[in-house]
Amino acid sequence: MAHILLGVTGSIAAFKACHLASDWTKAGHTVRVVETAAAERFVTPLTFTSLTGEPTRTAMFPDPPAVPGDVAANTSPATINHVKDAAWADLLVVAPASADAIARIAAGMADDTLASTVLAYEGPKLLCPAMNVHMYDNLATRRNLDVCRGFGWTVLDPASGALACGDTGRGRMPEPEEIEKAAAALLEGGDDDARDAGGTDADGHRDADGAPTERIDGAGPRGATASLPLKGLNVLVTAGPTQEPLDPVRYLTNHSTGKMGYALAASAAELGARVTLVSGPVSLEAPAGVDVVRVTTAQDMFEAVSDAFAAADITVMAAAVGDFRVDGVAPEKIKKAGRESITLRLVANPDILAWAGGRKRDDGSQVLCGFAMETEHLVRNAAKKLAGKHCDMLVANDLREPGAGFATDTNVVTVLTPGGPDEQTPHIEHWDLMDKTALAKRLLLRLAALRG
Repeated sequence: MAHILLGVTGSIAAFKACHLASDWTKAGHTVRVVETAAAERFVTPLTFTSLTGEPTRTAMFPDPPAVPGDVAANTSPATINHVKDAAWADLLVVAPASADAIARIAAGMADDTLASTVLAYEGPKLLCPAMNVHMYDNLATRRNLDVCRGFGWTVLDPASGALACGDTGRGRMPEPEEIEKAAAALLEGGDDDARDAGGTDADGHRDADGAPTERIDGAGPRGATASLPLKGLNVLVTAGPTQEPLDPVRYLTNHSTGKMGYALAASAAELGARVTLVSGPVSLEAPAGVDVVRVTTAQDMFEAVSDAFAAADITVMAAAVGDFRVDGVAPEKIKKAGRESITLRLVANPDILAWAGGRKRDDGSQVLCGFAMETEHLVRNAAKKLAGKHCDMLVANDLREPGAGFATDTNVVTVLTPGGPDEQTPHIEHWDLMDKTALAKRLLLRLAALRG
C-alpha cells in the first residue's frame, strides 16, 4: 500500500477531495491531507482528519506552546514537517488545484505548507485543475500549466459542464474515479495509463494541454523522477545559415551561428524526443543523442527537410535560409580584372517553411514552428508569415533588440499563434530576455501542447 499526499486548495470542488481521501484510505493506503487556508473555508481540517486518521496539515509553523517550554505539545505532524512529509510520500496529488495554486507551483513559491511540501517533493505528482472556464482559458494559466508539466507534473484535464459560478465550459474538476485511476497508474509507473484516465501528455493525444512524467530510476513509485514530455515524438529542427556559391571561392550567406537551433535540438533530446537536426555550416558541436544532417545550400536543406518532414511530430525551422541563389554559378573564380562593378542575377530558393506548412497532417498531430528575424514592424511582419506559411507558431525577434541578435547566447522573442480573440488576429506573447536553452525548452513544451 502507498503513502499518498493529497493537497487541497480553495475551490468549491474541495468536497470531491473528501471522496478521494476516503476511497484511498478504505483501499488500504495511508493518506495525509495538506490544506491551504482557502481550502479550509470549504472543508474543515477535522473532516479530512476523520476520514484518513491522519492529522491534516494546515500550518507552516506550530503555534506558540500553550505551556511555556512544552515544545512537544506543539510539534505534531499536523503542523510540521513539510520536508518529512515530502520524503514520506509515494505520490503527490493536488485536487482541486485552483488557478492560484497552479501559478504558485509554477513560480516555485514556498510560503505555506502545501507550496513548501510541493517544492520539497521529488516523486510522481498529479495536478487536477478546477476553476472558472475563463480563468482556465487565460494565457497565464495555460503558461503556468506548461511550466508545471516541464517540472514533471501529470496534468489531468478538467471536465466541461455547468460551473458553480454559473458559467458553462471547461473547468470542472474530474470525478474522483478518474483521479483514482490516474493516480494508480502513476503509482505503478505507467504514464500511458495515466493519460488514458484523462490526463494528457505533451504530444496532445487527449488535449492540447498536457505532458507526462517518466520514471527513470527503476526504484518503484518513490525516488527521483525526470520529465520526458517529448518521449516517443519525432522532432525535426533546422539550424544555422545556408551558403549559396557565386564561384568556387565565394558565396552568399548571413550572420547566423546556429545557436538557437542547436539549443532546440539539444533540449528536445533531453526532453525525450528522437531528434533530427538539419544544420547549415556552423562551428558548433553536434548535440548528444541527435541525428545531424549537414547541408550547405538552401536546396540541400530543402531536400533534407523533405526527407524527414513526414515523420516529424514537431518541426521547428530555426535556420536562416537564404532567400535567393545565384542563377548560374561561375565554374572558375570570378576575377576583378579591372572591373568597377559586377552584376549578379539571383533567383528564389525553395520556401521550405511554406512547403512544410502546406503538407502538415490534417489531424493536427503535426505542428510547425517558424522563426522570423526582423528589423522593422516586428509583429505585423510576423503575423503575415504565421498566416502565409500556415504555421502553428511563429517566433519573432528584432535584430536590433539588445540580447536578441545573431551569435548571442540569449534571445528576446515575440511568440505568435493563430486564433486570437476575433479568430482573425493571432495570439501575441512577448517573452523577456532569457538564455537560449531555457527559451528552447519553453518553446518545445508549448509546441507539444499544441499537438492534437
